[in-house]
Amino acid sequence: MESVGLFVILVATGFVLGVLSGLLGIGGGMLTIPTFRLALGLTAVSTTATSLLVIIPTAITGALSHIREKTCIVWLGVSMGVGGACTSAIGAYLATIAPSAVVMCVAAAVIGYSAFNMLRGAIKQYRKPQAADAKEEDGRSDGAKTEAFADRPTPKKCLFGFAIGLIAGLVAGFIGVGGGFIMVPLMVAVLGVSMHQASGTSLVGIAILAIPGVIEHIILGNVQYLIAIAMCIGTIPGAIIGSKLCSRFTDRGLRLLFGVMLIIVAFILVINEFVAF
Repeated sequence: MESVGLFVILVATGFVLGVLSGLLGIGGGMLTIPTFRLALGLTAVSTTATSLLVIIPTAITGALSHIREKTCIVWLGVSMGVGGACTSAIGAYLATIAPSAVVMCVAAAVIGYSAFNMLRGAIKQYRKPQAADAKEEDGRSDGAKTEAFADRPTPKKCLFGFAIGLIAGLVAGFIGVGGGFIMVPLMVAVLGVSMHQASGTSLVGIAILAIPGVIEHIILGNVQYLIAIAMCIGTIPGAIIGSKLCSRFTDRGLRLLFGVMLIIVAFILVINEFVAF
């Protein structure tokens, strides 16, 4: 009975994680890591390995749903994913030689900064004239700008995406997550992509970025497959629902939700460090 209860809890947790992943464009590692580490007592390496395995099918499912909903810039996601795959191993290596407290504090600082920028953008949108707010009713206040960006893929734009992926991969590998919390704010702030498009595009990048790390952990035997399967049973349908819910939010609403989510995650990371380790 105990194992059945644990299975149900993991599926339910995975479902919530999947909804947030599909809605906000995050891989979910920031939630799976404290869950596996604090609630299940997995070792640090098994936590990271199992989290990465859960991230891939979750991100792929969410990305495919966003593609069907036309809230995804595929070529940009691929550019970021390739860039992230190039540096994620470097970040993982740096994490092995750095004290765990440093890793968690860096993660909390980066996430806190991203949350500040996202919330600041939402507040600026709130202060816009009502005419600008009216454009937001379909959930795409930056839609025209995003469409112009997406319709003209050029080597320069692909390079920008690749550069964002390099940064996200390094930080994600260092912390052991998917990197959506880095890619989404950078797409919004640097490239002018709307939150709706950024969420779906981020999932494409995450799915590619996480592959090298997962392969390495599988070879080393670090993955807890039963836990990963239980989580994915929940995350996969959750990601589909989350991606469909995305269009129901205004751009400002998604920014606020993403910013609040990042703040919560930053606190979780700090608690995870000082309680679990």
